Amino acid sequence: MKNIRRNLLAAEHQNNVLVERLAPDGTTAETFTYAQLAQWSGEIRRALAVCGVPEGASVGVVAGNGPEWVAADLALLLGGLVEVPVPLAFSGEQAASLLREVRLCLADEAGALKLAEWGLAENITVVPIHSHRGRADGDTWPEGLPIPSDERIIKIIHTSGTTGAPKGVKIRAKALEALLVSLNSVSPTGVYARYLSLVPFSLLIEQVTAVYLPIISGGRMVLLPDSTALLGTAGSRAEDVVTWMRAAHPTAAVLPPAAVSALDKAVRSGGGAEPILGTGQRPFLMAGGTPVDIGAQLRLDTAGLRVHEGYGLSENSSVVSWNTPDNWRPGTVGKPLPHCRVRVSEDGELLVKSTSLFAGYTVEDPTSRPVDAEGWLHTGDRAEIDEDGYIRILGRLKNVIITSHGRNVSPEWVEGNLRSCSSVVDAVVFGDGMEHLAAVLVTSQGINPETARQQARAHAEDHLAETDRPETFVVVPDSRAFRDKYFTVTGRPRRQLIFNDLVGADPARLS
Repeated sequence: MKNIRRNLLAAEHQNNVLVERLAPDGTTAETFTYAQLAQWSGEIRRALAVCGVPEGASVGVVAGNGPEWVAADLALLLGGLVEVPVPLAFSGEQAASLLREVRLCLADEAGALKLAEWGLAENITVVPIHSHRGRADGDTWPEGLPIPSDERIIKIIHTSGTTGAPKGVKIRAKALEALLVSLNSVSPTGVYARYLSLVPFSLLIEQVTAVYLPIISGGRMVLLPDSTALLGTAGSRAEDVVTWMRAAHPTAAVLPPAAVSALDKAVRSGGGAEPILGTGQRPFLMAGGTPVDIGAQLRLDTAGLRVHEGYGLSENSSVVSWNTPDNWRPGTVGKPLPHCRVRVSEDGELLVKSTSLFAGYTVEDPTSRPVDAEGWLHTGDRAEIDEDGYIRILGRLKNVIITSHGRNVSPEWVEGNLRSCSSVVDAVVFGDGMEHLAAVLVTSQGINPETARQQARAHAEDHLAETDRPETFVVVPDSRAFRDKYFTVTGRPRRQLIFNDLVGADPARLS
């Protein structure tokens, strides 16, 4: 964490903007300098000391994507404490599970309301993250302050469990440092000068790309207005990425696959990138999470908007592999980062060995990803590695569809392709033990269901092999209630629940 503290306190950065908050009209609403964030985080650290929080204690952070979250994160990261970020989109049961061992939470106004709504405020001390707008009065993070051990746990990041209750992934200081050094070494110079944050800070990848890499490179993070739903959360729309990229003029952003598809549709319908985003520098775009449609990548690249797809998981402190500007191959998730080694097991599972592996879970369950005696992390993902070292993710081992005809199908691959349909926001594919595949299509509000079916069927005939084409479709309009019930906070579908409620329960709906 030395690089983060050094750059946060560097004399040449003190008057530079670290956090910029946009207004609803796209103009700048407020800014915070490196000096202000350094002082603010120092004040939080001292407030925790007054509360008697001992070094190494776990402290929750319940806040939206704002300067409050950044100040709290820096205070805990550099202050020898264990940070437990909690998504505001969590249910009360999920939040209680993740905060089981936590007795104090740092919270902004929205976070305090959530803790009360979850029924946790009575048992957890809530320390407000007050805004400080003044300049630093002296050195709030003195160089003499001891750096905690590299092997200490610095974060507990949520990941899905078997029952919907999350389990925590323990992230080591040394592991995060190794990841940051490695990722920064393959990033283009100046790419984090103006990073646009579109997804929640509670996701580890966004902490890495939106907070730490900009600080390390002396850049800034640009945040959406308070009133704007972050991508992947209730009320968000993937197509809004176009509006915010046009307004913010970012140098870089990480996009969920649905946002890549939305950008592709906008560029196609708008006659190219310039009418959509205007003139000027094109942002460096990164993507991951689920497969990104190769057709969308190629079309965007032709328009001057190259998407660099990657792959990662919290158990490796986020990124494992990445398509870089020098090594870009659409349809793959790139080559391993310099600090990572990968191989494929006999049953096709991707294995990872690196210096950024996690230190275990807070709770073990059947979804846990083991590290074997030789130090290889078993990711649970099926993959291929070509002769040039590029990795292709084929889907989850447990999600492989085997039809009644004995055909193996990766649902994630088909779903990524279907998201390229103009009316489709998301797709979930089923077919295990069935004669033909079935797809649940999540569409924008106001889309005629039959129109969506016809578009999806025509798209599948043009772009998917016969064995990968859904025969039947269920069309559902996107809504906050639907997302809350059928998708996790990280945007992954709750497949069994979707199948039980929308496919298996009422075959007459399939057409």
